[in-house]
Amino acid sequence: MNFIRFCVMLLAENSERCPVREETSKSVPGRAASPKDVRPPLDDIDRTLLRALERDARIPNNALAELAGIAPSTCLTRVRALRERGVIRGYHADVDPAAVGHPLQAMISVRLQSDARSNLAAFVEQVGRLPEVRDVYFLAGDDDYMLRVATADSSALRDFVMTLNTHPDIAGTRTSLIFEHVRPPQTH
Repeated sequence: MNFIRFCVMLLAENSERCPVREETSKSVPGRAASPKDVRPPLDDIDRTLLRALERDARIPNNALAELAGIAPSTCLTRVRALRERGVIRGYHADVDPAAVGHPLQAMISVRLQSDARSNLAAFVEQVGRLPEVRDVYFLAGDDDYMLRVATADSSALRDFVMTLNTHPDIAGTRTSLIFEHVRPPQTH
């Protein structure tokens, strides 16, 4: 049974996080390998806190504590622990790309040259510095990366893709336009 099937089976049976193997963390650029990258399971209160923070990361601690049914001091301690455990990776402003002059969004699948696999971290750093790039996803499968980009118009997107394809480590790209981005209200 392969590892992914094993994880899907565990998720279906236990609705809990899949164990992480050491090899998985070694293959992720920019992340140090950790043989003990297994976090304690989340309880119902943790999930309540996470749902509320995803909806509004600026919610006051007292209001967050009230939603979770716990004391404010306990709430503060739990949120701090979620940050320290890496469950909460950060707090971000959700900026509308159209409002800042980049209404055209696309997902670009990137396939790297076979000899470029040793340069993954450098590739992510270079691509991540490009102003059009909003997110970089490391993938398993035919493509190596998925980039979410935002540009001013189709001409700017075409120029970006053409420039991207001149990168010596890139074997090819596929671009799909994003018509609409809908974020589900609850993810936990």
